[in-house]
Amino acid sequence: MQVKNTLIRLLVAVAVVVPAAVRAQTSSINAFSPYTMYGIGELNTPGTLPMRSMGGVGVAMRSTGVVNLLNPAAYSSIPQKTFLFNFGLEGQNYYNAQTVADVSKHTAYNTFNFHDIAFQMPIAKKLGLGFSLTPYSSVGYRTKYYHEYDPSDPVWGNVGRVQYNYQGEGDLTEVKLGLGWEVFKNFSIGVAAQYYWGSIDRTFTMTPTAITGEGTFTSSTGVDNYTISCVKGQVGVQWSPILNRKRILTVGAAFDIGGDLNPEVSNRIYIGDLYSTSVKDGLSDLALVLPRQLTAGFYYQTAKWAFGVDYVYQNWGDSNTGFEMTGVSGADHSSYKVAYTNTSTVKAGLEYTPSRYDVRSFLKRWSYRAGFRYGYHNQTFNDNRLAQYAITAGVGVPVKLWAISAIDVGVEYGRRGYNVAERVGLVRQQYFKIAVGFSLFAGAQENGEYWFSRPKYD
Repeated sequence: MQVKNTLIRLLVAVAVVVPAAVRAQTSSINAFSPYTMYGIGELNTPGTLPMRSMGGVGVAMRSTGVVNLLNPAAYSSIPQKTFLFNFGLEGQNYYNAQTVADVSKHTAYNTFNFHDIAFQMPIAKKLGLGFSLTPYSSVGYRTKYYHEYDPSDPVWGNVGRVQYNYQGEGDLTEVKLGLGWEVFKNFSIGVAAQYYWGSIDRTFTMTPTAITGEGTFTSSTGVDNYTISCVKGQVGVQWSPILNRKRILTVGAAFDIGGDLNPEVSNRIYIGDLYSTSVKDGLSDLALVLPRQLTAGFYYQTAKWAFGVDYVYQNWGDSNTGFEMTGVSGADHSSYKVAYTNTSTVKAGLEYTPSRYDVRSFLKRWSYRAGFRYGYHNQTFNDNRLAQYAITAGVGVPVKLWAISAIDVGVEYGRRGYNVAERVGLVRQQYFKIAVGFSLFAGAQENGEYWFSRPKYD
């Protein structure tokens, strides 16, 4: 009866947390960066917190205590008569700095939201099922631009100074359901279906100021709303050439099929009079393609150590050949050609657990993690590529002696655009993240919690 009540409480908690987290995901700004002004915004780092604390590695990770969101082949690692549930929260601080006309400007913004909800369970011997709900990308920015009075300009010479306000927010969320099957000893394959949905709003307002203060110019506002809903797929493989009681070496790879997102875009332009009179209304489709992605890596484990390296390639540039112009042209070179580009990212991570089953020292049962990630942003500005990197760290705290269930805490520090920002006048961005994750393992291996075993006595 006690086990039954525990299971019921867990299911009720999931039923409450999932809708609340989804509402939070779609109603708040989860990123704050001018680099989210185009496309689907900033990509979130995939993986549960133990993986993200190790730089984001995990395509080759096989673990009974970590839900693998990178490779569906890992779903086959779940033991029979068990259940693994994961939930994560993440807070971020963004700091953006830019030098304009020898004047340094900066902004800071904090966000907080859920990062992942996931579970993994067995269906049959060597066959596992996995599910996850995670944010895929986020949009969030607010910026201003002033077009100063120029008497030689035939238009602005009569209008005067004009202020442009740009802002946007929204998210793209991924739901994934997959199967992992150990086809033969130490070799597994997996397939997953991915559903993407979300809404992104972008607004710009132009406010003229009369030269003499006697003009009657009104502001103009444009509103674009992107609505996305599509299904994609993923396949994965894992092989362990070394698997014994002392060490495990696993190599893995995953391929995301990608394809057209085909966002439906509603456009509206209206003037700021008493009636907000519409100047233009319309619907269109945006040519935007989710890239094909190839991830490959290895993961090595002993009783105390774990180490992994991943390489990720995304063909954003080959899939999206269009571009946009931002800013205004002129002697100040404030106009930039924004285009997608192919990206490569390298991830490396390390985990150390002094003594997982030490009955005398609680701290020796903790898992200590660190990692590093380096690559490029998926958009170029006047063909300049923006380098970005992140340094990560974290700990995993078991909830009790010999438990697989754990509470994880992780931090991440990252920078973007530092390689070209000063030279071409772009924003230098840095961020700090702190996250908490909860992993619940239920099964006969954890302190006698036989949730899926038939009792001998009622």
